[in-house]
Amino acid sequence: MSTFEGLGLQENLLKAITSLGYTQPTPIQEKAIPVLLSGTKDLVGLAQTGTGKTAAFGLPLLQLLKAEQRFPQALIVCPTRELCMQIVSELELFKKYMAAVQVLAVYGGASIGMQIRDLRRGVQIVVATPGRLIDLIERKAINLEEIKYVVLDEADEMLNMGFQDDIEFILQNTPKRDATWLFSATMPAEIKRVSRKYMKDPMEITVGTKNTANKNIDHQFFVTNAHHRYEALKRLIDFNPGIYGIIFTRTKADAQNISEKLTREGYDIDALHGDLTQQQRDKVMGEFREKSLQLLIATDVAARGIDVQGITHVINYELPDDVEIYTHRSGRTGRAGNTGVCLSIIHSREIGKLRQIERIVQVPFHKVEVPTGKDVCRKQFFHFMDKLLNADISHGDYESYVPMMEEKFADVSKEDVLKRVAAQEFTRFLKYYENAEDLNVRVQREREAPSRGPRERIPIGAVRSPRPSFSPGNGDFVKLFVNLGTKDGFYKASFLQFVLDMSDLRKDVLGKIDMKEMNSWIEIDRKSAPQMIRAIDGKNYKGRRIRMNDANTR
Repeated sequence: MSTFEGLGLQENLLKAITSLGYTQPTPIQEKAIPVLLSGTKDLVGLAQTGTGKTAAFGLPLLQLLKAEQRFPQALIVCPTRELCMQIVSELELFKKYMAAVQVLAVYGGASIGMQIRDLRRGVQIVVATPGRLIDLIERKAINLEEIKYVVLDEADEMLNMGFQDDIEFILQNTPKRDATWLFSATMPAEIKRVSRKYMKDPMEITVGTKNTANKNIDHQFFVTNAHHRYEALKRLIDFNPGIYGIIFTRTKADAQNISEKLTREGYDIDALHGDLTQQQRDKVMGEFREKSLQLLIATDVAARGIDVQGITHVINYELPDDVEIYTHRSGRTGRAGNTGVCLSIIHSREIGKLRQIERIVQVPFHKVEVPTGKDVCRKQFFHFMDKLLNADISHGDYESYVPMMEEKFADVSKEDVLKRVAAQEFTRFLKYYENAEDLNVRVQREREAPSRGPRERIPIGAVRSPRPSFSPGNGDFVKLFVNLGTKDGFYKASFLQFVLDMSDLRKDVLGKIDMKEMNSWIEIDRKSAPQMIRAIDGKNYKGRRIRMNDANTR
């Protein structure tokens, strides 16, 4: 059995690890730490989220740094504010006995002036989101000349979010780095390209199989009509009374609408989407982490980098378009060796798509019936009985009330007392579900399930619909003009997110984005162009009226 002592870590780090209660490294830690401690080897680490990747790169970084030199020596780049804060929190625990080492998180949505002041005080490790880091570079507020180690964490998520140009810009501005470490859950072609261009003969470490889903997760799917999707969602929530989970939708409008409907019906839920301010986002995430909220409903963009322990279920209100996104969604549960459940609500036309996802992630998907109304009531009833039997009566002066209760219920049988308790708890459920219809769609037997187990793996390119060629002359696409540019504070990734959030469109309808100082041009699927123009043209951005139109009509 491997131990941290055998990995080559120094005494003060081992002492911190022991104080945290860790005794045995995870597979990615066991494989990566000895390699990274050399300080001169580029590395690509492929492992699912929740497998201990922060310690895998964080512990070697802390050992390699020169604490007496108070300038940035290591740079960790990650996709979101939440992940930034999480990485810093873990590094603070690991450096418990290294008081001279300072770690700083820099991200959007917080005061850049305060972050610049903290940088000037002297730090050795900077953890940053791409956009805020580029802002600091352009303001000459951070010196990357002496950066020796660059870590790209959740690299596939950053590329999915459109940060490729930003990542390349950052790597170009760290010319003296001794090593580049790239950690990712999946291995899309873009990551291979970045590794070939900016890394020197990197060692590749894989825990599990590339692009596979976590084997600790039970993947289930439910087939219903599209117009029954919301009702099926409610049944799945009610059928899992102890659920603590995330529901994924494609659009922010769906996230907000479903959140409002479920809230009105008494569920502890809130939405996370691109329209929230950073303060609102922090509030929602704080309530979810504290379990004041039982459920969080989120878009893929808004949920980037969320790492919350103890999530029991992930529910796909709709399937994502990309296999990598499915892997990231499902990876929010079943973390750090725990088990989890990923539920997908689909209609019959999506059976083939689900079969394709299954081939890539290489785990079996199980077809399950949407619970009937009676199933839901029975499950809730058993859950209530368990809660009743496990209620803690050791605290409180309950004994003094027993004589009064005995007197009050003297003429009521034990069976009637139990019925009254059940009626008090379940009247709403029983009324709601007494005439509940069957939401299941019956499909032909050969199409019922994608397969009974993993199939032969096929390349990612074979399962996605081929993306059309985007060019100004392509008849299926048009070029839109918009009077926003880099002078408005946008860089390519933030502009992409802005137009997608405004229009509720998916990234795959867009082609090339050409940004200038005052204006930009966007190539877009001709059918989606009117929706984007309606959503953006005439709106205000920082007090300025946005103009968007077909570039060919100008």
